[in-house]
Amino acid sequence: MTPNTVGLSGLSLYLPPYRVDLEQWCDWTGAEWEKIQRVVGTGFRLLGPQQSIYTMAANAVLRLIKNYDIDPARVGYLALGTESSTDNSAGAVIIKGMVDQALQDLGFPALSRNCEVPEFKHACLGGVYGLKNALRYLATDGDDSLAIVVCADKALYERGSSGEPTQGAGAVAMLLSTEPTIASIDLRESGTASDYRGVDFRKPLINRNGTGASADFVDIPIFNGKYSASCYVDEMQRALEHMYQRRKLNAFEHIKSIEAIFMHRPYQRMPETGWGMAYLFALANGGVKEHAELAGYCDAAGVAMEAFLTEMCSAPNLAQFGVRERISDEIFPAGLTVLKTFRHTDAFDVFVRRKMSLGTEGMLELGNLYTAALPAWLAAGLEEARDRNIDLADKEVLLIGYGSGDAADAIPIRMVADWERAAGNIDFKTALTPLIDLTQDQYLALRDRSTVPGLSYAPSAEFVVDRIGSETTQVFQDAGIEYYRYIQ
Repeated sequence: MTPNTVGLSGLSLYLPPYRVDLEQWCDWTGAEWEKIQRVVGTGFRLLGPQQSIYTMAANAVLRLIKNYDIDPARVGYLALGTESSTDNSAGAVIIKGMVDQALQDLGFPALSRNCEVPEFKHACLGGVYGLKNALRYLATDGDDSLAIVVCADKALYERGSSGEPTQGAGAVAMLLSTEPTIASIDLRESGTASDYRGVDFRKPLINRNGTGASADFVDIPIFNGKYSASCYVDEMQRALEHMYQRRKLNAFEHIKSIEAIFMHRPYQRMPETGWGMAYLFALANGGVKEHAELAGYCDAAGVAMEAFLTEMCSAPNLAQFGVRERISDEIFPAGLTVLKTFRHTDAFDVFVRRKMSLGTEGMLELGNLYTAALPAWLAAGLEEARDRNIDLADKEVLLIGYGSGDAADAIPIRMVADWERAAGNIDFKTALTPLIDLTQDQYLALRDRSTVPGLSYAPSAEFVVDRIGSETTQVFQDAGIEYYRYIQ
């Protein structure tokens, strides 16, 4: 039996309006604006009053349905990818309930009564896992159904930490179907990898793990920044190697040939580091010609070629570095030294910066969206390519997802003919509005208490948290359960 052609047919975003301008944030904190702009970006969003992960997700899904004129009754799969859920029992069914009610209020049919509603969690990779399972659903028992995967998250970090400027909040919904109208996806060509690194980046329920700490700390991650960056590089490379093996590809030739790359993006500089290292890995594993190019970078960086090759061709056990005594050790010392030199070359501009240039400007405003970071970048990139009349039809675009702790996926997608028509409904720029630039006092209040007296915003055409239940009697219990309302 020939598998169905399945893939991507739509994207839609929702961002909360509450924006932190990073240049102003630098004035508040004394951080260096030039460095923050270069490494991180220009702004990020925060959740506000009457907003939650679930309202953001439902807003993105409803926009997707409206923008793409989707028949709700055909949606047989609705998945949520997140690492910010606040209910340990229900998942995507919460979103389905909101969307069903709004659709009925607007005079449309509800989503299919036979719709599957899973939630996926693995750090920032949960949405990619949801995407892969949606494609498997469509290719096997989905019949003529449609699938929607929504990624929604909020990223919060301790004030004063290196992660504070990389916060963010938002949601992206993806429409998957047979006979896709944006890109076909064959998971048999993808690569995947996973390995446990316990202290890379975690969100333990501290108050349940014996410390007695407040539940307020649930959203603040435990992370070790330098170690986490090395984990990102290593696991991404392992997923790429798996993809190369499955497709019998020459890594270096593939890197040069792909049209565009979209990756998990915790901040502006990280994808450049990851893909730059992938280029150097490909040179190290190449032939005479590739080694000659590599020798030039090593010489310029003052790194012995032999030391570089030994490091790149080894398989470091990163778990051994995840201990107090070694957490600050450099896992790729030769590689990162050569990368610093490589960043200033024409090859870096051509094969790294240019290949990931689509959508980059728009992403500077989004901060870290965790599971939604990769699909948001893809949405921004496809809209820019359409606006600039860039011909992507029948060309390969590479998606690389990553989730701390660690796991990664490398997924090639092939753009279909007339992809521009469906990309025209993404409306990435529209999703950036409305926005409210927060003052320092408003930022601190909103970040720490989720409420700001006097902050003026009137929701329109979106879901809000109407109230939160508080009853715990034997007759009725709803403590902590959010009740939602759609404001037309």
